[in-house]
Amino acid sequence: MADLLVGDQPAPGPVTADDVRTSAHWFAQVLRAGEGGDLDAPAGDVTWTCWRTGEHVVDDMLAYALQLAGQPQHDYLPLVAADGGDDVARVDRSSGVGGLTDTLLASAELLATQVACARPEARAFHPHGLSDGPGFGAMGVIELLAHGFDVARGLGVDVTPAGDLPIPEGPALRAVTRLFAHPPGARPAAALLWCTGRIALPGRARQTRWRWDSTVR
Repeated sequence: MADLLVGDQPAPGPVTADDVRTSAHWFAQVLRAGEGGDLDAPAGDVTWTCWRTGEHVVDDMLAYALQLAGQPQHDYLPLVAADGGDDVARVDRSSGVGGLTDTLLASAELLATQVACARPEARAFHPHGLSDGPGFGAMGVIELLAHGFDVARGLGVDVTPAGDLPIPEGPALRAVTRLFAHPPGARPAAALLWCTGRIALPGRARQTRWRWDSTVR
């Protein structure tokens, strides 16, 4: 684990639309690499299956894109799931990995487009703080990379730095720097996983409670 520690990182700049796209394509690669695995297996330590976790991320991408498009100030837009569940989006289970990856990429592209075209003064509600385009982009990147890690664990895909599909470091660095006030001095992907309660780091226990700050600073 010592190779995860790299010391302080320079200021990386804001999250961009391409960071969202890069993160979504990485998640899609994870799904394709694990296509022979069990999509009904638990996604790491979360309570959802790998399939359900993918659907949740699709829903997040759509929700964040719609928030930026509509710019509601006090709550999420009042969309209600037809099945009464928490998430509005569902993907036809019979479509398999291809259907899930296509839908994931399409929903992430909607968010990326909104991040790219959002005016600097644009603001929209999120429970963890009124946010702007780069803020919603950062939240999208965190959802894609953290839940992509969960799904990779469930499907047996190696996303460690030495693996075939390492978590993209650039988007991780920019998202963690934007959303977390005191990220640890670790490789960006490892910092993201520690900040979201996925792993321990040398000298830092795994977190059991965490949240980001999506306000504009």
